[in-house]
Amino acid sequence: MKIIRRITFASLAVVLWLPAQESIPKPASATPRNITIDDFFQIRDVSQPEMSPDGQWVVYSVRTRMLKDDKNEQRLWMVSTHSGDPIPMTAEGVSSLHPRWSPDGKYLAFLSSRNAGKSQVWLLNRLGGEAVRLTDTVQGVTDFEWSPDSTRLILVLQDPKPEDAEAAKDKDKDTPAPKPKTPPPFVIDRLQFKEDTVGYLDRRRTHLYLFEVASKRVTQITSGDFDDNEPAWSPDGKSLAFTSNRSTPDPDRNFNSDIWVAAADNTDKGAHLRQVTTNLGADRSPTWSPDGQWIAFVSQTDVKAIDYATAHLAIAPSTGGEEKVLTLSLDRSVRRPRFSPDGRSIYFIAEDDGAQNLFRIQVSGGEAARPIAGRLTVSSYSLGMDGSIGAQIATLDRPDEIYLSNGNDLTRLTKTNDALISQLHLAPVDYVHFKSKDGTPVAGYLYKPVDYTPGKKAPTLLNPHGGPVGQYSASFYHLAQLYAANGYAVLLPNPRGSSGYGQKFCEAIFADWGNKDYQDDMAMVDYALAQGIADPERLGVGGWSYGGISTNFIITQTTRFKAAISGASEVLYVANYGHDHYQKLWELELGLPWENRALYEKISPFNKVTSITTPTLIMGGEIDWNVPIINSEQLYQALKRLGRTTELVVYPGEYHGFTTPSHIKDRLERYLAWYAHFVKGDATPARPLEPRLGTAPAAKPAN
Repeated sequence: MKIIRRITFASLAVVLWLPAQESIPKPASATPRNITIDDFFQIRDVSQPEMSPDGQWVVYSVRTRMLKDDKNEQRLWMVSTHSGDPIPMTAEGVSSLHPRWSPDGKYLAFLSSRNAGKSQVWLLNRLGGEAVRLTDTVQGVTDFEWSPDSTRLILVLQDPKPEDAEAAKDKDKDTPAPKPKTPPPFVIDRLQFKEDTVGYLDRRRTHLYLFEVASKRVTQITSGDFDDNEPAWSPDGKSLAFTSNRSTPDPDRNFNSDIWVAAADNTDKGAHLRQVTTNLGADRSPTWSPDGQWIAFVSQTDVKAIDYATAHLAIAPSTGGEEKVLTLSLDRSVRRPRFSPDGRSIYFIAEDDGAQNLFRIQVSGGEAARPIAGRLTVSSYSLGMDGSIGAQIATLDRPDEIYLSNGNDLTRLTKTNDALISQLHLAPVDYVHFKSKDGTPVAGYLYKPVDYTPGKKAPTLLNPHGGPVGQYSASFYHLAQLYAANGYAVLLPNPRGSSGYGQKFCEAIFADWGNKDYQDDMAMVDYALAQGIADPERLGVGGWSYGGISTNFIITQTTRFKAAISGASEVLYVANYGHDHYQKLWELELGLPWENRALYEKISPFNKVTSITTPTLIMGGEIDWNVPIINSEQLYQALKRLGRTTELVVYPGEYHGFTTPSHIKDRLERYLAWYAHFVKGDATPARPLEPRLGTAPAAKPAN
């Protein structure tokens, strides 16, 4: 539901700029075809670039969604920074991720859960050979980083479950202890007791452990009723910076986190730590300067604005002391800070105006430059010692690939999805600007139908984004292209509440959902109507997460849409308090529900449910603790009780973000069927013709 934010610039020195793609030309393929649902499973997700220490190679991850086997697989590949075909580094049939070169360049370490085991660190010798398992921890490895001398790793491990600890003791016994047939009850005594993809939380916390590669000895570095994450080695290998909420009595009661430093040879499990930052907001993502004198980090300086606040780039002496915020003049959030090899500047990623670029700012402050800029999305990057940059970049007409930046040159190293993209006839996309009801400037992406004829009005779908803090960025979006391939114009607005346009724009919907953002969403519909693109008699709306919440707001305030799809949404907010994993955000934005119940009720779409006449398809994951299915069930029950046209689809075993390929395909098929029936007025049923996942035979939903 909620998304962490992101970053302004008066005048920015631009070093490298990809050509702006305000409108994407059609591909020059000889026999192009429209994109399909199945093409989603042909797209390979390229991510996690890591430059080798000598700057000659970039290792990266490729995820494949295998519809036939109904699972996902992630492999590591390596490509030369000069030219040539990529080389597979890990085998098919097992997933591998989080690649990390040893600083001496001899080894590539990564995480993998092989042979039905827990996630462990595996090691590949660069000279060749099979991967070997390096760690064998009972609880599995969450994260790791190499020491500067390549002899040690710092591991992030969660405290083991009692049964795991017992199993480890019994591992060498001739007769291991039998496993219990019935799971024990959940015993809960924490304020924060749920988390999506995890479930109920106990008192087991994540801590740092030192692993010696030669001896395989493991030493616990930190402990306590706190979570310790994001470890970063000092350049001399003597210290470890990390993120933790250790400065408050109960870390479950606030969003504070600070940067701490522990000695790498510590044997007292963190009894003596050095606190580097004292800001009341969240300080995270520490990175050391090459000389070890400074630590740069991401800092939330406006605590009251919670998720809507700008996250700034700051530095502090590694010994502790006065913090200096470098990006106060930038009204955009930053992430992934990294010092340049010479220590004079700091790189970071930031959203801006519907794009996401790579920035660089001097340690002394001043104006920020953009080494990689344009209407594109930089999601991740890695710095070479020679100043080169390996980056994960997507554009509106191409999924993520790996690029190399050398000064003024930007070269695409991988062509993972070229074969697929060359077959497709993609829809033209425009980044458009318009004004909301109160005159506020708003922007968004407008996809015209494939083979659009100017002057011809098309059925149009409004697709609000999740968040609310987030933005539609300049990246390849299969769903929008799929809708356009099926004859729809598609509207992707970035209304107030969106990141990438400054904190004031983002914070405008604080405790006031469904007001200004509703006006902005409607303004984009009005823009498309005024341009003669949208057909006012054939409008649809739908989204996921906060996009589903926006859909609920919209259909309680207007009847202009012929169909709606509300995915993983909320509708009666008081029902979520204590049921989802957002109780701190509920309290900080709306107050305690027994003290400020009126506000909860005022902005809950459920209380206006009688206004809904739009045929509404409602969807969600069975075990989603982010936006639990309870609100989808309540919305469905109310609409069904009122005799409205509706249907509820619950996907078993799915969290907030779906992962099962067959479920994803089923969801896309239902999207197209629902809109075709109610928006286009096609005679085809409102659910897919072929029953899937054990559903009943196709039939029109009952009124």
